[in-house]
Amino acid sequence: MDLKLDHYTEGDCEIVAVEGEIDVYTAPRLRELLIDLVNKGNFHLVVNMEKVEFLDSTGLGVLVGGLKRVRAHDGSLDLVCTQERILKIFRITGLTKVFGIYDSVPEAIEARRSQK
Repeated sequence: MDLKLDHYTEGDCEIVAVEGEIDVYTAPRLRELLIDLVNKGNFHLVVNMEKVEFLDSTGLGVLVGGLKRVRAHDGSLDLVCTQERILKIFRITGLTKVFGIYDSVPEAIEARRSQK
């Protein structure tokens, strides 16, 4: 399975839609996209992982790296994920305490607005 990436703007958030597998082979593409978005001044990102089928440690590293990058600009990187097998990875690694994890893109955007 390959990785499909797309992104669009909603309010002051940039939504990154990810589909497929985020692994050692595909994670560099996601890293490049996140770096590019931050370099263009997008500091509030929502990564929609609803269609992600697999996530490995390289993928986790890319997400943590993206979070560090936006936080350097007082930004945020939240995740949309409801798949139990992916959520379990975040729970085991303790990253549920680091990322905002939401059930939908509108929920993530609303949470962002209420944090302002």
